[in-house]
Amino acid sequence: MFKEKISHIIEAIIQIWRSQTNKPLFWKLSILPISGVILTVVGLWVFLGIADEVLEKQTQAIDKMLMLLVKQLHSPLLDWIMRGASIIGGTVVVTLICLILGTIFWVRQQRVYFTALAITAIGGTGLNLLIKQLFDRQRPQLWEMTKSEPNTSSFPSGHAMLSLVIYGFIGYLLAHHFRRWRWWIVSLLIALIVLIGFSRVYLGIHWPTDIVAGQGAGLTWLMACLLNLEVYRHYHQHRKKSPQSLSS
Repeated sequence: MFKEKISHIIEAIIQIWRSQTNKPLFWKLSILPISGVILTVVGLWVFLGIADEVLEKQTQAIDKMLMLLVKQLHSPLLDWIMRGASIIGGTVVVTLICLILGTIFWVRQQRVYFTALAITAIGGTGLNLLIKQLFDRQRPQLWEMTKSEPNTSSFPSGHAMLSLVIYGFIGYLLAHHFRRWRWWIVSLLIALIVLIGFSRVYLGIHWPTDIVAGQGAGLTWLMACLLNLEVYRHYHQHRKKSPQSLSS
C-alpha cells in the first residue's frame, strides 16, 4: 500500500509536467519548483517510513551482522585509509570547501552559484540536525577506533548525508562545465561518497542503516536544490534573451 501511494504521487507529478511542456516558459518555470518540493516531500516520506523501522529495532540484527563482517576486514592499512576518508567527509573539511568555493563564486560575481551553494549547504545541515533530534538513536558500541566523535544521534549519518550533498553539488558543477569528462566525474563522485559512508561503518561510528538513510536524505535534498538551480538559471537566461528578441 505504501509503495502504491508513492507510485501514484510520482505518476501524478510526471503527468503534470508533461501537460506543461507545450505551454509558455512561465508555466514551466512555475511548475518545476513545485515538482521539486513535492519530490522532496515524497523522499522524506519514504525516508521517515524507513526510519520508523530502524527506530523499532527491526533492522538491529542485520546492522550488527554487517558490522561484524566489516570488522573482519580491519588492517593497519585500511585503518589509515578509512580514517582519512572519514576526515574528508567531516564537518571541518566540508565547511572549509564550502567557504573556499563560496569565496570563489563571490569574487567572480557568480551570485547564482553562490546562493545555490549556501542554500544547499545550510539547508542540508539544518535538515540533518532536525532529523537527528527527531530520531535519537544510540551509536554502535561494538568497537571504538576514534575518540573525537560528538555525542550526537547516530541516525542519520551526518557524514554520509552532507558529503553527498556538498560533493554532489561540486560534482554537478564540474560535470556541467566539463561535459567531456562527466562520466569520470560521476564515477569518482560515487566512489568517494561510498568510501566516506563505508568508513563510518568501518570505524564503528555508525550502523549501516544510518549511512543508507543519510545518503537517501542527502540525495533527496541535493536533487531538489539542483532542480531549483536549473530553473533559476534558465529563467535568467530567458530574461537576457528577451530584450534582444524584442529589439530585433
